[in-house]
Amino acid sequence: MFKTIMPLSLIIAFRFLGLFIVLPLISVYALNLPGATPTLVGIVIGGYAITQMIFQVPFGIMSDKLGRKGTIIMGLLLFAIGSIVCAISNDMLMLLLGRFLQGAGAIGAVVTAMISDIVREEERPKAMALMGGSIAASFAIAMLVGPLIGAYAGIDILFWITAALAIISIFILIKKVPNPPVVTHTYHNHSKISFLTNPNLIKMNITNFLQKGMMTFAFMIIPIILTRNFDWAMTDLWKVYLPAMIAGVLAMGPAAVLAEKKGKFKQILLIGIVFFALSYYLIGNATSDTWFLIGVVVFFIGFNMHEPIMQSLTTKYIKVHEKGKVLGVFNSFGYFGTFIGGFVGGIYLIEGSDGTFLGSLHDISMFIVIVSIVWIILIATLPNPLKKKIAYLDLDDKDKNKFNELDNLNGCDEWYINNTENIIIIKYDADLLSEETLLNKIKI
Repeated sequence: MFKTIMPLSLIIAFRFLGLFIVLPLISVYALNLPGATPTLVGIVIGGYAITQMIFQVPFGIMSDKLGRKGTIIMGLLLFAIGSIVCAISNDMLMLLLGRFLQGAGAIGAVVTAMISDIVREEERPKAMALMGGSIAASFAIAMLVGPLIGAYAGIDILFWITAALAIISIFILIKKVPNPPVVTHTYHNHSKISFLTNPNLIKMNITNFLQKGMMTFAFMIIPIILTRNFDWAMTDLWKVYLPAMIAGVLAMGPAAVLAEKKGKFKQILLIGIVFFALSYYLIGNATSDTWFLIGVVVFFIGFNMHEPIMQSLTTKYIKVHEKGKVLGVFNSFGYFGTFIGGFVGGIYLIEGSDGTFLGSLHDISMFIVIVSIVWIILIATLPNPLKKKIAYLDLDDKDKNKFNELDNLNGCDEWYINNTENIIIIKYDADLLSEETLLNKIKI
């Protein structure tokens, strides 16, 4: 499984590295361009996310009709072109255009669907966790190298690096990623839109929206506050991102293990949200750069606790045939949060008469603390997902007329037919059913 998924995880990691690597410095960079305002700076930071949100579903449909690899290549090319436009931009409008183009290559849900194509059902949570871990790792690396390279070589170099990573990803896709098998699934009757009213998925969508929104706002304010309020030089910003990255990486591993191995998904989410609330309280009330730095470190600990488990946890609340569209909606909520975090932050982060942003930062941060408290209450009602077992049964000696009876069998979560391999796949609760019981239920 690892050998199959690693190239796809690497592609996703390179893509997110390209997006994250400019975040530590882009707000200061954009604020100095002709025509810049705090609102436009906020849109620059989160602008790629709005086109991501818009194109998630079209790219998903395209991948179903034209194939996964071709769609991913098209998305990576758009991402590379957008990065080049950003690199050569000399005003806000051109930078905005480049950021929108970066986001137009919306391949996140397509890569997820491809993972579902080539990985067996019981291995998919591990595959999703690996992908989430690669995203978190790219985030940590970006926090280290982005400020250093950008401060000394220029942010345009970071965009050129992003374009190069996109081209390398295309090569990896063509040479290293296997073509998905031709698999035909047959599903029993199930509402195609029931996932929209699933309360657990609604809570996860809201979680992704809030988490990404807070992340974008953090990246907007960190360089602005440090350079404008505390008189830091851009070349010194690595001093805040390096300890934040180290603390985040140290928190990421134990959090992922507790969630995946011990089933403590909800507890990890709750702890992460507590860190978000505490971080913004510290950031909003910081009277020195030391307290501001502590707030930033606390934020990245919470963020890195969340990131490796988000996709994996979401897949545990859905049916196998819903993964593509459900994760498409889940990703869209995240991208919308990314946009809103930058856009709303840009509107309400206002420079005071003293030349600093401390007054408006305090008000916004206290609002985020209140939102976090409500968020904690919401997640407290989220059930930890049950661990399921999966039976793979040959169709040759089975009575297909009896398959629908599985729908009414207590403990049978879902079933579907893989016609290519000539098997029926049944997910069930091992505390209520055994594979022998299922076999006797459907055999001739």
